[in-house]
Amino acid sequence: MDRAILAELDADPRLSTAELSRRVQVSVPTARERVRRLHEQQVIRGYRLDVDPAALGLPVAAFVRVRPGPSQLPKIIELVQSLPQVSECHRITGEDCFLIKVHARDITAFEEVLDRFLRYGQTTTSIVQSTPVPPRTPGLGTSGLGTPGLG
Repeated sequence: MDRAILAELDADPRLSTAELSRRVQVSVPTARERVRRLHEQQVIRGYRLDVDPAALGLPVAAFVRVRPGPSQLPKIIELVQSLPQVSECHRITGEDCFLIKVHARDITAFEEVLDRFLRYGQTTTSIVQSTPVPPRTPGLGTSGLGTPGLG
């Protein structure tokens, strides 16, 4: 039942409790209680607004891998946190330490952002051409992935 609730909320986080209960075929109090528990257990961490960056004038998207120079890791973290063009930053394994998603109005603006990282290390860039699989919640599809503790 939790998985069904999560799938419905993933498709439409603005569902009312009444509509959610109808879709998963439980009473309104049961749906409300299940959602409350999912919040308490930190399974549901929050709700997000999904805005197309291109609609905001930022059609260029790129992933930048950064390999910091010696003692530069904290400076890169500070820089990433300060840049509004960064929508994601992940600490990763391997030779590079960070995978960063950057948005820009054009290649010149992207280059200006990229140059700021070059002060602290080496970068490798991949420009996004298209997104055949948009962001989605793992484990809620029909692929058979399980989530321990969810009913």
